[in-house]
Amino acid sequence: MSENNRPEDDTEIIEGVVVGVDGSDQGLCALKWAAQEAKRRGSVLNIVTAYTIPVFAASSMDAGYATLDDQLIRNGAEEVVRQARATITDEDITIRTYIESGDPAGVLLDLSRQAELIVVGTRGRGGFVGRLLGSVSSALPAHAKCPTVVVPLCVAKREESGSQVKDRVVVGVDGSDRARLAVLVAAELAAKRGLTLRVVCALAPISGALAWMPATVDQEAVTADVRHQMGIGKAWLQSLFPDLQIEMDVIDGAPVEILIRESESARLMVTGSRGRGGFAGMLLGSTSQGVLHHSKGPVMVVPDGDDPRLASRKEFEDKANGL
Repeated sequence: MSENNRPEDDTEIIEGVVVGVDGSDQGLCALKWAAQEAKRRGSVLNIVTAYTIPVFAASSMDAGYATLDDQLIRNGAEEVVRQARATITDEDITIRTYIESGDPAGVLLDLSRQAELIVVGTRGRGGFVGRLLGSVSSALPAHAKCPTVVVPLCVAKREESGSQVKDRVVVGVDGSDRARLAVLVAAELAAKRGLTLRVVCALAPISGALAWMPATVDQEAVTADVRHQMGIGKAWLQSLFPDLQIEMDVIDGAPVEILIRESESARLMVTGSRGRGGFAGMLLGSTSQGVLHHSKGPVMVVPDGDDPRLASRKEFEDKANGL
Protein backbone atom coordinates (compact mmCIF):
# COMPACT_ATOMS: atom_id res chain seq x y z
CA MET A 1 0.00 0.00 0.00
CA SER A 2 1.42 3.38 -0.94
CA GLU A 3 0.42 6.98 -1.29
CA ASN A 4 1.82 10.16 -2.72
CA ASN A 5 0.85 13.69 -3.63
CA ARG A 6 0.62 14.80 -7.23
CA PRO A 7 3.73 16.75 -8.29
CA GLU A 8 3.40 20.41 -9.16
CA ASP A 9 4.58 19.87 -12.75
CA ASP A 10 1.58 17.59 -13.33
CA THR A 11 3.71 15.10 -15.25
CA GLU A 12 2.58 11.97 -13.42
CA ILE A 13 0.26 9.67 -15.30
CA ILE A 14 -2.88 8.86 -13.32
CA GLU A 15 -3.93 5.26 -13.90
CA GLY A 16 -6.56 3.02 -12.40
CA VAL A 17 -9.67 4.07 -10.48
CA VAL A 18 -10.11 7.72 -9.49
CA VAL A 19 -12.59 8.62 -6.73
CA GLY A 20 -13.59 12.13 -5.72
CA VAL A 21 -14.06 12.83 -2.01
CA ASP A 22 -15.13 15.92 -0.07
CA GLY A 23 -15.61 14.74 3.49
CA SER A 24 -19.31 13.94 3.09
CA ASP A 25 -21.04 10.64 3.77
CA GLN A 26 -21.80 10.47 0.05
CA GLY A 27 -18.12 10.78 -0.76
CA LEU A 28 -17.26 8.08 1.76
CA CYS A 29 -19.83 5.74 0.23
CA ALA A 30 -18.31 6.32 -3.23
CA LEU A 31 -14.83 5.76 -1.80
CA LYS A 32 -15.72 2.36 -0.36
CA TRP A 33 -17.29 1.27 -3.64
CA ALA A 34 -14.26 2.54 -5.59
CA ALA A 35 -11.87 0.64 -3.30
CA GLN A 36 -13.74 -2.60 -3.92
CA GLU A 37 -13.72 -1.94 -7.65
CA ALA A 38 -9.99 -1.17 -7.68
CA LYS A 39 -9.34 -4.46 -5.89
CA ARG A 40 -11.50 -6.38 -8.39
CA ARG A 41 -9.57 -4.81 -11.26
CA GLY A 42 -6.16 -5.08 -9.63
CA SER A 43 -5.81 -1.33 -10.22
CA VAL A 44 -4.47 1.62 -8.28
CA LEU A 45 -7.00 3.57 -6.19
CA ASN A 46 -6.51 7.33 -6.58
CA ILE A 47 -8.25 9.42 -3.90
CA VAL A 48 -8.75 12.98 -5.10
CA THR A 49 -10.15 16.15 -3.57
CA ALA A 50 -10.23 19.61 -5.15
CA TYR A 51 -10.77 23.06 -3.72
CA THR A 52 -11.16 26.62 -4.90
CA ILE A 53 -10.89 29.96 -3.09
CA PRO A 54 -14.28 31.70 -2.95
CA VAL A 55 -14.42 34.53 -5.48
CA PHE A 56 -15.51 37.10 -2.90
CA ALA A 57 -12.55 36.20 -0.69
CA ALA A 58 -9.98 36.33 -3.45
CA SER A 59 -11.21 39.71 -4.72
CA SER A 60 -11.59 41.46 -1.36
CA MET A 61 -8.36 40.43 0.38
CA ASP A 62 -4.86 41.68 -0.18
CA ALA A 63 -2.31 39.24 -1.58
CA GLY A 64 -0.82 38.27 1.78
CA TYR A 65 -4.15 37.47 3.39
CA ALA A 66 -5.36 35.58 0.32
CA THR A 67 -2.26 33.39 0.50
CA LEU A 68 -2.98 32.63 4.14
CA ASP A 69 -6.60 31.85 3.32
CA ASP A 70 -5.51 29.52 0.54
CA GLN A 71 -3.27 27.63 2.98
CA LEU A 72 -6.09 27.28 5.49
CA ILE A 73 -8.38 25.86 2.81
CA ARG A 74 -5.66 23.50 1.62
CA ASN A 75 -5.14 22.33 5.20
CA GLY A 76 -8.83 21.46 5.31
CA ALA A 77 -8.53 19.59 2.03
CA GLU A 78 -5.54 17.66 3.36
CA GLU A 79 -7.59 16.60 6.37
CA VAL A 80 -10.40 15.40 4.08
CA VAL A 81 -7.94 13.24 2.13
CA ARG A 82 -6.23 12.00 5.30
CA GLN A 83 -9.52 10.84 6.78
CA ALA A 84 -10.57 9.25 3.51
CA ARG A 85 -7.26 7.45 3.21
CA ALA A 86 -7.55 6.10 6.76
CA THR A 87 -10.86 4.37 6.00
CA ILE A 88 -9.24 2.00 3.48
CA THR A 89 -7.36 -0.67 5.39
CA ASP A 90 -7.14 -3.39 2.73
CA GLU A 91 -3.45 -4.20 2.30
CA ASP A 92 -3.99 -5.50 -1.24
CA ILE A 93 -4.86 -2.08 -2.68
CA THR A 94 -2.27 0.43 -3.83
CA ILE A 95 -3.52 3.89 -2.83
CA ARG A 96 -2.41 7.31 -4.00
CA THR A 97 -3.82 10.62 -2.81
CA TYR A 98 -4.06 13.93 -4.64
CA ILE A 99 -5.08 17.43 -3.59
CA GLU A 100 -5.90 19.69 -6.51
CA SER A 101 -6.54 23.40 -6.66
CA GLY A 102 -9.24 24.12 -9.20
CA ASP A 103 -12.82 23.49 -10.18
CA PRO A 104 -13.72 19.96 -8.99
CA ALA A 105 -15.58 19.02 -12.17
CA GLY A 106 -12.71 20.29 -14.30
CA VAL A 107 -10.14 18.42 -12.21
CA LEU A 108 -11.96 15.10 -12.51
CA LEU A 109 -12.61 15.69 -16.19
CA ASP A 110 -8.88 16.16 -16.79
CA LEU A 111 -8.09 12.99 -14.85
CA SER A 112 -10.64 11.05 -16.91
CA ARG A 113 -8.34 11.34 -19.92
CA GLN A 114 -5.96 8.85 -18.28
CA ALA A 115 -8.03 6.95 -15.70
CA GLU A 116 -9.82 3.64 -16.25
CA LEU A 117 -12.79 4.78 -14.22
CA ILE A 118 -14.04 7.86 -12.34
CA VAL A 119 -16.21 7.33 -9.24
CA VAL A 120 -18.24 10.00 -7.42
CA GLY A 121 -21.14 10.16 -5.00
CA THR A 122 -24.50 11.67 -5.84
CA ARG A 123 -24.36 14.73 -3.63
CA GLY A 124 -21.76 16.40 -1.46
CA ARG A 125 -21.57 19.19 1.01
CA GLY A 126 -21.26 22.85 0.18
CA GLY A 127 -18.58 23.54 2.77
CA PHE A 128 -15.37 25.53 2.39
CA VAL A 129 -13.58 22.65 0.71
CA GLY A 130 -15.91 23.14 -2.24
CA ARG A 131 -18.72 21.19 -3.84
CA LEU A 132 -16.86 18.20 -5.20
CA LEU A 133 -20.01 16.17 -5.57
CA GLY A 134 -23.58 17.28 -6.30
CA SER A 135 -23.49 19.18 -9.58
CA VAL A 136 -20.30 17.32 -10.49
CA SER A 137 -22.10 13.98 -10.44
CA SER A 138 -24.55 15.37 -13.00
CA ALA A 139 -22.13 17.20 -15.30
CA LEU A 140 -19.09 14.91 -15.23
CA PRO A 141 -20.60 11.75 -16.81
CA ALA A 142 -21.62 13.67 -19.92
CA HIS A 143 -18.11 14.84 -20.74
CA ALA A 144 -15.70 12.37 -19.11
CA LYS A 145 -13.38 10.46 -21.42
CA CYS A 146 -13.68 7.23 -19.44
CA PRO A 147 -16.68 5.55 -17.83
CA THR A 148 -18.06 7.30 -14.74
CA VAL A 149 -19.78 5.54 -11.85
CA VAL A 150 -22.14 7.51 -9.63
CA VAL A 151 -22.75 5.83 -6.28
CA PRO A 152 -25.85 6.92 -4.34
CA LEU A 153 -25.72 7.00 -0.54
CA CYS A 154 -28.48 4.40 -0.40
CA VAL A 155 -25.93 1.79 -1.58
CA ALA A 156 -24.39 1.79 1.90
CA LYS A 157 -27.81 1.38 3.48
CA ARG A 158 -28.67 -1.34 0.98
CA GLU A 159 -25.63 -3.36 2.01
CA GLU A 160 -26.18 -2.76 5.72
CA SER A 161 -29.80 -3.91 5.53
CA GLY A 162 -28.80 -7.09 3.74
CA SER A 163 -31.35 -6.45 1.01
CA GLN A 164 -31.42 -8.91 -1.85
CA VAL A 165 -29.03 -7.82 -4.58
CA LYS A 166 -28.83 -10.19 -7.52
CA ASP A 167 -25.56 -11.19 -9.16
CA ARG A 168 -26.17 -9.33 -12.37
CA VAL A 169 -25.22 -6.25 -14.36
CA VAL A 170 -28.17 -4.46 -15.93
CA VAL A 171 -27.86 -2.33 -19.05
CA GLY A 172 -30.54 -0.26 -20.75
CA VAL A 173 -30.72 -0.22 -24.55
CA ASP A 174 -32.67 1.70 -27.18
CA GLY A 175 -31.23 0.32 -30.43
CA SER A 176 -28.63 3.07 -30.87
CA ASP A 177 -24.91 2.47 -31.36
CA ARG A 178 -24.27 4.40 -28.14
CA ALA A 179 -26.41 1.89 -26.26
CA ARG A 180 -24.63 -1.02 -27.96
CA LEU A 181 -21.30 0.40 -26.80
CA ALA A 182 -22.68 0.48 -23.26
CA VAL A 183 -23.78 -3.14 -23.71
CA LEU A 184 -20.24 -4.17 -24.67
CA VAL A 185 -18.81 -2.50 -21.57
CA ALA A 186 -21.49 -4.10 -19.37
CA ALA A 187 -20.86 -7.52 -20.95
CA GLU A 188 -17.12 -7.28 -20.28
CA LEU A 189 -17.72 -6.39 -16.64
CA ALA A 190 -20.26 -9.18 -16.17
CA ALA A 191 -18.03 -11.75 -17.89
CA LYS A 192 -14.98 -10.88 -15.77
CA ARG A 193 -16.96 -11.10 -12.53
CA GLY A 194 -19.00 -14.17 -13.38
CA LEU A 195 -22.25 -12.22 -13.23
CA THR A 196 -25.35 -12.41 -15.41
CA LEU A 197 -25.87 -9.68 -17.99
CA ARG A 198 -29.45 -8.43 -18.10
CA VAL A 199 -30.27 -6.29 -21.15
CA VAL A 200 -33.45 -4.25 -20.78
CA CYS A 201 -35.40 -2.25 -23.34
CA ALA A 202 -38.19 -0.14 -21.85
CA LEU A 203 -40.90 0.49 -24.41
CA ALA A 204 -43.20 3.38 -23.56
CA PRO A 205 -46.77 3.15 -24.97
CA ILE A 206 -46.77 4.62 -28.47
CA SER A 207 -50.22 6.17 -28.17
CA GLY A 208 -49.17 8.15 -25.13
CA ALA A 209 -45.78 9.26 -26.40
CA LEU A 210 -46.61 10.09 -30.01
CA ALA A 211 -50.07 11.52 -30.48
CA TRP A 212 -49.42 12.09 -34.17
CA MET A 213 -48.51 8.46 -34.84
CA PRO A 214 -50.77 6.91 -37.52
CA ALA A 215 -53.43 4.58 -36.17
CA THR A 216 -52.04 1.80 -38.36
CA VAL A 217 -49.00 1.52 -36.11
CA ASP A 218 -49.57 -1.50 -33.90
CA GLN A 219 -48.03 -1.52 -30.41
CA GLU A 220 -47.78 -5.30 -30.48
CA ALA A 221 -46.02 -5.23 -33.83
CA VAL A 222 -43.51 -2.70 -32.52
CA THR A 223 -42.89 -4.83 -29.45
CA ALA A 224 -42.39 -7.92 -31.61
CA ASP A 225 -39.88 -6.07 -33.77
CA VAL A 226 -37.95 -4.91 -30.71
CA ARG A 227 -37.85 -8.46 -29.38
CA HIS A 228 -36.58 -9.64 -32.76
CA GLN A 229 -33.79 -7.05 -32.72
CA MET A 230 -32.85 -7.97 -29.16
CA GLY A 231 -32.68 -11.62 -30.17
CA ILE A 232 -30.17 -10.64 -32.84
CA GLY A 233 -28.29 -8.64 -30.25
CA LYS A 234 -28.15 -11.61 -27.91
CA ALA A 235 -26.69 -13.85 -30.61
CA TRP A 236 -24.12 -11.15 -31.38
CA LEU A 237 -23.13 -10.79 -27.72
CA GLN A 238 -22.97 -14.55 -27.22
CA SER A 239 -20.52 -14.81 -30.10
CA LEU A 240 -18.24 -12.33 -28.31
CA PHE A 241 -18.77 -13.70 -24.79
CA PRO A 242 -19.64 -17.40 -25.22
CA ASP A 243 -19.62 -18.20 -21.49
CA LEU A 244 -21.67 -15.21 -20.42
CA GLN A 245 -25.21 -15.78 -19.15
CA ILE A 246 -27.43 -13.23 -20.91
CA GLU A 247 -31.01 -12.23 -20.21
CA MET A 248 -33.01 -10.07 -22.63
CA ASP A 249 -36.24 -8.35 -21.66
CA VAL A 250 -38.65 -5.89 -23.28
CA ILE A 251 -40.75 -4.12 -20.64
CA ASP A 252 -43.71 -1.83 -21.20
CA GLY A 253 -43.27 1.45 -19.36
CA ALA A 254 -41.30 4.67 -19.10
CA PRO A 255 -37.54 4.01 -19.49
CA VAL A 256 -36.51 6.02 -16.42
CA GLU A 257 -39.01 4.26 -14.16
CA ILE A 258 -38.11 0.82 -15.47
CA LEU A 259 -34.35 1.31 -15.08
CA ILE A 260 -34.70 2.79 -11.58
CA ARG A 261 -36.69 -0.29 -10.59
CA GLU A 262 -34.05 -2.55 -12.13
CA SER A 263 -31.31 -0.73 -10.21
CA GLU A 264 -32.77 -1.87 -6.88
CA SER A 265 -31.43 -5.40 -7.30
CA ALA A 266 -28.51 -4.90 -9.72
CA ARG A 267 -24.87 -4.97 -8.73
CA LEU A 268 -24.38 -2.27 -11.34
CA MET A 269 -26.57 -0.37 -13.78
CA VAL A 270 -24.94 0.64 -17.07
CA THR A 271 -26.19 3.26 -19.51
CA GLY A 272 -24.88 5.31 -22.42
CA SER A 273 -24.47 9.06 -22.01
CA ARG A 274 -27.07 9.77 -24.68
CA GLY A 275 -29.61 7.72 -26.53
CA ARG A 276 -31.47 8.30 -29.76
CA GLY A 277 -31.79 11.99 -30.54
CA GLY A 278 -28.85 12.92 -28.34
CA PHE A 279 -26.45 15.62 -29.39
CA ALA A 280 -22.94 16.60 -28.36
CA GLY A 281 -23.86 19.73 -26.41
CA MET A 282 -26.34 17.96 -24.18
CA LEU A 283 -25.42 17.41 -20.54
CA LEU A 284 -26.92 13.92 -20.48
CA GLY A 285 -29.75 12.16 -22.19
CA SER A 286 -32.98 12.51 -20.23
CA THR A 287 -33.04 8.81 -19.39
CA SER A 288 -29.46 8.75 -18.11
CA GLN A 289 -30.05 11.91 -16.09
CA GLY A 290 -33.22 10.54 -14.53
CA VAL A 291 -31.57 7.25 -13.60
CA LEU A 292 -28.58 9.02 -12.05
CA HIS A 293 -30.81 11.17 -9.86
CA HIS A 294 -32.99 8.36 -8.54
CA SER A 295 -31.06 5.09 -8.88
CA LYS A 296 -31.09 2.64 -5.99
CA GLY A 297 -27.63 1.32 -6.86
CA PRO A 298 -24.37 2.31 -8.60
CA VAL A 299 -24.79 3.61 -12.16
CA MET A 300 -22.05 3.55 -14.78
CA VAL A 301 -22.31 6.04 -17.65
CA VAL A 302 -20.31 4.99 -20.72
CA PRO A 303 -19.04 7.86 -22.91
CA ASP A 304 -19.40 7.95 -26.67
CA GLY A 305 -16.66 6.14 -28.53
CA ASP A 306 -15.75 3.65 -31.21
CA ASP A 307 -15.42 -0.10 -30.84
CA PRO A 308 -14.49 -2.33 -33.79
CA ARG A 309 -16.80 -5.04 -32.46
CA LEU A 310 -19.81 -2.89 -33.30
CA ALA A 311 -19.24 -3.59 -37.00
CA SER A 312 -19.95 -7.29 -36.53
CA ARG A 313 -23.45 -6.54 -35.22
CA LYS A 314 -24.73 -5.91 -38.77
CA GLU A 315 -23.56 -9.34 -39.90
CA PHE A 316 -25.92 -10.99 -37.41
CA GLU A 317 -28.74 -8.71 -38.49
CA ASP A 318 -28.23 -9.56 -42.17
CA LYS A 319 -28.14 -13.26 -41.35
CA ALA A 320 -31.34 -13.05 -39.30
CA ASN A 321 -33.07 -11.22 -42.14
CA GLY A 322 -31.89 -13.73 -44.76
CA LEU A 323 -29.54 -11.30 -46.52
